[in-house]
Amino acid sequence: MRKRIAVLGVGLIGGSLALSFKERTNHHVIGFDTHADTVQQALNLGVIDEGVTSLSQAVINTDYIFIAVPVGHIGIYINQLANLKLKTGVIISDVGSTKAEITTYGKILTEQGYTFIGGHPMAGSHRSGVQAAHSLLFENAYYVLTPEPDTSLIDVERLSQLLKQATHAQLVVMDAEYHDKVVGAISHLPHVIATGLVAQVGNYNDENGWFHRLAAGGFRDLTRIAASHPIMWRDILLSNRKEMLMLLEDWIKQMTEFQHAIEKEDAEWIEKIFARSRDLRQRLPEKKRGLLAPIYECYINIPDEPGLIGKIATLLGEHQINLSNISIMENREEVHGILRLTFRRLDDYERAIPVLEESGYTTYTENEKEAQHVDLNK
Repeated sequence: MRKRIAVLGVGLIGGSLALSFKERTNHHVIGFDTHADTVQQALNLGVIDEGVTSLSQAVINTDYIFIAVPVGHIGIYINQLANLKLKTGVIISDVGSTKAEITTYGKILTEQGYTFIGGHPMAGSHRSGVQAAHSLLFENAYYVLTPEPDTSLIDVERLSQLLKQATHAQLVVMDAEYHDKVVGAISHLPHVIATGLVAQVGNYNDENGWFHRLAAGGFRDLTRIAASHPIMWRDILLSNRKEMLMLLEDWIKQMTEFQHAIEKEDAEWIEKIFARSRDLRQRLPEKKRGLLAPIYECYINIPDEPGLIGKIATLLGEHQINLSNISIMENREEVHGILRLTFRRLDDYERAIPVLEESGYTTYTENEKEAQHVDLNK
C-alpha cells in the first residue's frame, strides 16, 4: 500500500532522504520548506513528488514525517506538529546530530499518542542544498535510531525497514545520551579543537604573518573541519552541552598531561602516547563511511619533472575518474615528491588505484605514506 511521507526541510540531508524514498520505494513524497524557491528547485530536480510551504498541508494524512531542519529548529517544529491534527499511527523522526535534547522534545508528541523516534544519518557532504542531494548519500553509512524504552517495537521495526529499503544504510539502535557521548567525542569535540587551533594560530599571525604563510599542507588538513557553518555548530554544541562539558574536561586533562610531560622533559611518556595514538589511528577503518564527510586519498611518488602532474590528471580524466584535488606534499632536493590525490567518491578512488599502477606509478594508502615519511626522515 502506498504511503505518504513528509520531509520537512529539503536541503542536502532532507533532499537526499526524499530522493531515496522516491527512487527505492513506491511511496508519495511531500517536501516542505519555508522557502518557495527551494521547494520549486526540489520539484524541478525530481527530488519530491509534491512541494508545499505550508506545514499543515505537508503533514496532513501522512504516515511518516521526517524533520530535516537544523538542530536549533527541530524543537520548534516538534512543538508546531504537536499543535496540528496528525494521522493516527504516524511515525515522526528527525535527522539531527544530537539526540538527548531532541528526544526530550519528542515526548510532547508521544504524550498525544503519536510515535517519535530520534534519528541521525551519519553521513554528509562538502556540498550543501537540495542541488547536492543524491540517493547514495547514506549508502553503507550508519543510521542511528534512538527510540525511548517504551517505544513500540513494531514502530521501530516499521521505521527501520523503511529506512533500510530507501537509504541502504546500516541501521543502529542506540540510547540517546550514549549517542551524544559517542558523536560528541568523534565529531563535536574535533570541531571544537580544530576551531580553537585555527583561532590560536590566527592570534599569533596577527603579530607575525609567517604563521599563516607556513601553515599549509598538514595544518590545513588537520583543521579542515574548522571551516564548518558557525550557526549550525553553535546550535549543535549548545544542544549537546552536557556531554561537551565532560568531553572538554577530559581533553583539558589530557593537554595538561602533555604540558607537564614537556615541562618535566618526560621523553618516555611523550614517546608512549605518540606510539599508542599512531597504533590506534592505524586501526581505524580507511574506507568505512563515518560521520564526517568522507575524503578518499592516495599518494604517489613522483620526480620533479615539468608536466608530470598534468599528465596524471589527464590519465585519470581519460578513464572518467573524478579527481577532487591534487597537491604536492613534499618536494625536496634528492627526495621524490609525494603527490596527494583526493577523491570525493569511493568508486573513483578504487578505480584510480589500478589505473595509476598499470601506468607505472606506485600508489600508497595514507598509512603506507605515513610509514614512508617516517623512513625518509630517519
